[in-house]
Amino acid sequence: MSMLERALLIALFLGCAGPVFAADAPLLGTPVSEADLAAWNIEIAPNGAGLPPGRGTAAEGEKIFADKCQRCHGEKGVGKPNDQLVGGFGTLATPDKPAVKTVGSFWPYATTLFDYVRRAMPWDAPRSLSEAEVYAVAAYILRENKIIGDGDVMDAATLPKVAMPNRDGFIPFPRPPR
Repeated sequence: MSMLERALLIALFLGCAGPVFAADAPLLGTPVSEADLAAWNIEIAPNGAGLPPGRGTAAEGEKIFADKCQRCHGEKGVGKPNDQLVGGFGTLATPDKPAVKTVGSFWPYATTLFDYVRRAMPWDAPRSLSEAEVYAVAAYILRENKIIGDGDVMDAATLPKVAMPNRDGFIPFPRPPR
């Protein structure tokens, strides 16, 4: 292929692909609306600030977990092919065994569980669960870790009060002012 033919081929490609690339390009410099920002400003603080209305139980969460979570986290959250969510108790401070970091053994706040599930799960459809479904899945995972009881209801009032086993295992780091 001659240099001229290559140049024409590249020009043809760029001429056809340019509009496609432009359509997929980030809108750099475009102001973000308050509504767009509010849709992503959904963080939940350790004390529960920002938790939405809704409620869920472990029994409700068990069905949702089986339908939407089990394929990645295994039956009852024991892991495979992705992270184990249940168990691992007593493995964090044992130098002769590897630490098994699960929601029950490692995470310091139950509100973090809600925040993570709400934002990122299920992995193939993040942010697709309703608030009630997120509370229910959180309740199920907490119950399977024996942190809450069968009849406990998780909502904005009860979730921040859950005493996680590793709550004191972290050194608080002050957040810089916004």
